[in-house]
Amino acid sequence: MIDLYTFTTPNGRKVSIALEELGLPYKAHVVDITKGDQFKPEFLAINPNNKIPAIVDPQGPGGKPLSVFESGAILLYLAEKTGKLLPADPRARAEAVQWLMFQMSAVGPMLGQLGHFKRFATEKIPYAIERYTKESERILGVLDKHLAQHEFLAPEYSVADIATYPWLAGATQYYPELLPAVANVRRWMDTVAARPAVQRGMKVPELK
Repeated sequence: MIDLYTFTTPNGRKVSIALEELGLPYKAHVVDITKGDQFKPEFLAINPNNKIPAIVDPQGPGGKPLSVFESGAILLYLAEKTGKLLPADPRARAEAVQWLMFQMSAVGPMLGQLGHFKRFATEKIPYAIERYTKESERILGVLDKHLAQHEFLAPEYSVADIATYPWLAGATQYYPELLPAVANVRRWMDTVAARPAVQRGMKVPELK
């Protein structure tokens, strides 16, 4: 039983989707980042960077417990542990990993900054909003061009799709104006959203 420490954010949902897709038994623990739970000593012992998600696998390498933080690292760990969601062919694997890194370095950070300055900042800064809107549009354009020629981000459904989907699902909700120009992204989102494991993972954790 893997322990998942998470909250209702795109990064958290990446891992719950992966666990659902892989059929691994897990228990979700709510780390309420709105109440500062991520700074509690017991969570810092698992993730010194005080961010969700994190996992503890009691059956890590050599049968010993292992804690892993950073969502991309967790996805790679789970894929390698099970031999699933990451192509075995080296060329296809490299494609999956590069798109996973694109999510980690571009999709998440830029949409996250857009959300911060457009939704949460107490002072609305036009320069920041324009900067991150344009960069988000550019990134969506990169994805759309690629998906015009491919069903998934890699040659097969992989951790790259799992990492990217929750962020774009959030964009659909909060910034629908970004999506009309990217029909291929919308097609891909519909395909991923139809997967039962994705639907289950997007509901984790259930807040009381």
